[in-house]
Amino acid sequence: MYIASHTLRQGGTFLQWTEELATTIDLLGWFGLLFMFELETYSLSEETLEKKGVRWSLHLVRLVCYILLAHTVYARFSAVNGFQQVAQEPQITSLCQVADQEISFGENYRYTIIDSSNCTELSEDSAFFYLDPSVITDSDGYRLERKLVYVAMNDVVMWLLVIWAIELAVWLQNRNIAGGRLMVVTHAAKFFYAVLFLHAGFWAYIGHWIYAWDQFLWIAGFWAIEKNLSAWRDEIREDELEAGHV
Repeated sequence: MYIASHTLRQGGTFLQWTEELATTIDLLGWFGLLFMFELETYSLSEETLEKKGVRWSLHLVRLVCYILLAHTVYARFSAVNGFQQVAQEPQITSLCQVADQEISFGENYRYTIIDSSNCTELSEDSAFFYLDPSVITDSDGYRLERKLVYVAMNDVVMWLLVIWAIELAVWLQNRNIAGGRLMVVTHAAKFFYAVLFLHAGFWAYIGHWIYAWDQFLWIAGFWAIEKNLSAWRDEIREDELEAGHV
């Protein structure tokens, strides 16, 4: 809401408001998926999972979560597309030209309303860019914003690849398959986690320690699911060995 109070001060459509709340919507989707996978890979017994009502309920909740995440993908790609439309404002060479007009100077997700008392202190640059109708930034802010929108987009793509790898592993192991080429594909998630750790490092580097910590916690949460899957695979292999000795 803090960012939206600056970027949408002049109003916006329903989708624009949901884009600004994309992180909240995203969290609901990821918490839901994490909980569903924890139930399916650890908490619920095989007998419970075999019940049609339970399995369909898990699938239905996961579908709702994916719909929420689809909105996040839309929001991130929309942000990238919107940024590509940003161009330098040749008429503006000083922030004092837009002082006391309810316009904010934005940089690195930090916003300050420009007025006659701070317009000379916020930036000494002579090149400015409107990120939104009510948010302006300078050359440094523009370059950093480009990194932010692309890292955010890449981040959501990496997380989707992680979750699809987990989905594939669950699908295989529900069919008592613990090896083979498709199972090898599921291990590609390790590479995606490495990229996500790089993103955490980026957030820490630019001063967003909470974002970095949040990223680490989510990785730890899904690693717990990976551990559950590994234990499940071991059980499948043990059952296969026992069956082979019978």
